Amino acid sequence: MTETRSIGEILRDSEAGRLENILAEDREPYDLIGAADRLFQLLDERHVDYVLVGGIAMLQYVDGRNTRDVDLIMSAGDLAGAPELAIASQDQDFARAAFEGIQVDLLLTTNQLFLGVQDHHATIVEFGGRQIRCATPSGLLLLKLFALPSLYRQGESIRAAIYEADVAGLLPLVTDGLPAIFAELRPHLLATDSVELKELVSDIRNRGKRFKNQPPSGGCA
Repeated sequence: MTETRSIGEILRDSEAGRLENILAEDREPYDLIGAADRLFQLLDERHVDYVLVGGIAMLQYVDGRNTRDVDLIMSAGDLAGAPELAIASQDQDFARAAFEGIQVDLLLTTNQLFLGVQDHHATIVEFGGRQIRCATPSGLLLLKLFALPSLYRQGESIRAAIYEADVAGLLPLVTDGLPAIFAELRPHLLATDSVELKELVSDIRNRGKRFKNQPPSGGCA
């Protein structure tokens, strides 16, 4: 599938379904469509070498994903050169910023895996008529698998479940093959995490097989 909405429309549609927005006394939304367009116009004008990742990138490949922020890989130097992105927090590998009401989560290329995704797992895709540099399925799978051990250690089981669903959607689309994915991940993970992730991926791939040979029963509620 190819996402036909603009990034601003995706963000707007995500916000529109939130109960607190529906019931709010002041329901005038941010101009998310215009703000998202201005964000990527700014990145292009500053010649920022960014890559779109996260939930919006997933929508290029997997239907049904929802997100309320923009996730980008970029260098700390490029971030410093775009002061319009108001930084709320930053460490060696990550930063969180805001741009005209849009939350922007940043994966910094000081992390060598993020740099590898930027250099080797990105392609140009179209969102609502705008050309955006976006991670490939292999790039997204690398990032999802890399994040999962940390999410489980931090007790973020809901986010981990979402990432596992993303992995399930990406696995059929990865043309590099899983051995290449795990070879690229290996230097960035504990050896025990590599073993656990391989078992997790094997389990995800086998889940759908459990019902294929069973007689049909009732449908979904």
